[in-house]
Parts: sequence; structure tokens; C-alpha cells
Amino acid sequence: MADSLLEQRASYPLAAYNFRVLLDAKAMSFARVSGLQREHQYVTYRHGLSCVEGELLAKYRVDKYVPVTLERGSTLGARALYDWLEDRKPRVLQIDLCDASGRPALAWRITRAFAVKLTGPSFDARTNEVAIDSLEVMAAGISIVHL
Repeated sequence: MADSLLEQRASYPLAAYNFRVLLDAKAMSFARVSGLQREHQYVTYRHGLSCVEGELLAKYRVDKYVPVTLERGSTLGARALYDWLEDRKPRVLQIDLCDASGRPALAWRITRAFAVKLTGPSFDARTNEVAIDSLEVMAAGISIVHL
């Protein structure tokens, strides 16, 4: 029996190019986002009966800072990245992965994001590549939200 359209849509992978970035709920355009990760710290616990029962893993969450890289084309008059780099306050960053119709389906929400490094484009007169700015952000409090 064939799956319904909704079941097919739910099981089909989302395209990685269809995303949007929100900085303090304001949409910003980026060509690439990398480094999103969420992990749990763990401890291996060995007790007196480990030889019979096996070792135990104790898992806990620690919001450690991880680097996230945001890349976008250099544009005239766009000062938002430079202002964010100079600002010393944490910002809320959200990356939405959208479905085929453009609606957010999955989001990575970062509650504390600090811009720490802005790399300008590489200049080469022999090519006609787009000038790309790269912003490194230290991120903590990453959660995955199913929308």
C-alpha cells in the first residue's frame, strides 16, 4: 500500500540549502552555517559488580561553548556583522531548516551566542569569485526544536 502524501513528506529528508538565520528574531542572510553541535558529557562508572553487570554510563548536559561559523557575501552598507562583533552582549541565534514550501520545520536555537572573530574575504584578481565574510560565533545553550 502506498504511503499518503503527508507520510511521504514526513519521511523525506529536508534540503540543506533551504534555511534561514534569525539574530534576535531578525532575519539575516547567510550562504553557509557550520559547526552546529549538541553533545552530552558522560562518565563511565565502574562499581563492585561491573564484571557481572557491566559498566554504567552516567550522561549529563553541560552547556559548553562551541564554535559556529556563519558565512555570507560581502555587501555594501551591511554593518550588522561588524556591530555584533563589537557588541559584548550575548545574542539569541536561531537557524531554521525549512521545508519545500519555505516554512520552518526544524530549528537550532542558541540562547547565548558571542561573535568572536570576523574574517574578511580573500582577494585574488585572477578569479571572479564572490567576496565572502566569515563570522565565528561561540555558542552555548544549543537546543533542537521541532516546529
